[in-house]
Amino acid sequence: MMTSYKETGIKIFAEICRLLIGVVFIFSGFVKAVDPVGFAIKIGDYLTAFGLTALKPLALLVALNLVAIEFALGVCMLLGVYRRYTSFLLLLFMSVMTPLTLYLAIFDPVSDCGCFGDAVILTNWETFFKNLVLLGASIFLLLYNQKLFQCFTYKVYWFVALFVYVYCLVFSVWNYKNLPLLDFRPYKIGANIPEQMLIPEGMPEDEYEYIFIYEKDGVRKEFGLDNYPATDSTWTFIDTKTVLITEGYKPPIESFTIYDAEGNDQSDLVLDASEPLLLLIVPKLEDASDERIDEINNVYDYALEHDMLFYCITGSSEELIQQWIDISGAEYPFLFADDVLLKTIIRSNPGLVLMKGGTVLMKWHYRNIPEEEEIGAVLTKYLGEKPVNKSKRWIYFNLFGFIVPLLSVWVYDFLRFRRKEEVLENE
Repeated sequence: MMTSYKETGIKIFAEICRLLIGVVFIFSGFVKAVDPVGFAIKIGDYLTAFGLTALKPLALLVALNLVAIEFALGVCMLLGVYRRYTSFLLLLFMSVMTPLTLYLAIFDPVSDCGCFGDAVILTNWETFFKNLVLLGASIFLLLYNQKLFQCFTYKVYWFVALFVYVYCLVFSVWNYKNLPLLDFRPYKIGANIPEQMLIPEGMPEDEYEYIFIYEKDGVRKEFGLDNYPATDSTWTFIDTKTVLITEGYKPPIESFTIYDAEGNDQSDLVLDASEPLLLLIVPKLEDASDERIDEINNVYDYALEHDMLFYCITGSSEELIQQWIDISGAEYPFLFADDVLLKTIIRSNPGLVLMKGGTVLMKWHYRNIPEEEEIGAVLTKYLGEKPVNKSKRWIYFNLFGFIVPLLSVWVYDFLRFRRKEEVLENE
């Protein structure tokens, strides 16, 4: 009887671990597949922190495949596919990531691990403790993987694993060639940038400790605000320092600075514009695609004819701007901003943003910039309706395209193989 209870307990706990790891890996893989450019940027940050900048050109390729592998492992674990191999690979994955995140937590070379993209931001210590739990669960699953329920027979394992990997890879590439299907950043369609910079009333502020350093008879000593010897002439003031004790609320957008060639702040020019405003965002002109130069120039001509503001904002130098003008024949005015800010606004180089009153109305990847004959109708449409990110239908479409093939294979597997096994067992 005790053995039966123990076996039942082990099976229940194994299923809980399976559910935990499966859901976390699927979610983690999905949110990074939605924004593979963002994940590639994060991998680039890792490579820079570890002195491996020579490998940065491979960041996107690594990001696409790592996301697909992570998602496939999560689905295979959740569905009980290749239980032994999947649990081993999961343990191997966590055995690498857990020490890595401990290093990140201690030395903080990268502030955000990027494990859940921009959807959920964790500190490095939170990431480490999360990985400790997943590491323990993966060890348990390796020991008791044969107690996990299987949704398929082994005869269709290969199709399920291959389909899930390829599907996630294709999904990631689609999001790379277009804009992310889901935008978790504060510059998503419909967001008002000035509102995203506000700190709501009553939110906690940063708390600091002020330390004063004084010297007396060659000995230096630190004092606080309540006991520093301001009136004691025997002490000589040396220095002061500020230590952050508690971090307060941080708004989604902490800084939004745009300036002209003379260094003058032109942020209000963008945020306070009551008329329609088109921004050509080019984080780095030296890396920008020239595939749609004619379409960009056509949009500028349309804006000029219809008294719409149009600026190109870049993080590159004036010398590179002149090279871009020579290549593209650009006549539009240029402003400047940090390239990290520009990459956050839109995952395209170049990319086009339509704004009004500080609100993002629409964003286009350079591959999707409207053709000359479509510009008027497209801009009129987005200027005349409430800004809505119409990604919901695409989410449903992708869910349908993912679930239906797996469900069809499950039905085929049940009718062709599982029922036959059940008949043989009954005989």
